[in-house]
Amino acid sequence: MSRNRPNSFPTAGFEGSEMANQSELESATPLAQDSATSMHGGQSDSAGQVILKLLHKTAGAAEANSRRALETAQRLSTQLHAARNRIGELEAQVQLYREKSECAEEWFKRISTEIENRLISKTEE
Repeated sequence: MSRNRPNSFPTAGFEGSEMANQSELESATPLAQDSATSMHGGQSDSAGQVILKLLHKTAGAAEANSRRALETAQRLSTQLHAARNRIGELEAQVQLYREKSECAEEWFKRISTEIENRLISKTEE
């Protein structure tokens, strides 16, 4: 972590060199404000500019994260919808095969009963 000195600001969890902090400070302070900065307490204005720049950068990252999360949620929602449709199709197939199985069992019972009846009647003769 960087040490707190007059021209070095902590980066709140972002590890960086003091040169990076100095570079951000220099790029955040427009040349047109140099004279105003010296009249209004230079370091406070510079710190404010750095904070605003970091806030904009953080807002951009948050917006990008939000977009990715929304895209992921939409993709997962589409997949869920497709899965639910497939489940409905499979449940309909299960019902169809269950009905076919029940019908086949009925036929098996009929055939079995018919065979037994014919065999019993032949043995009695």
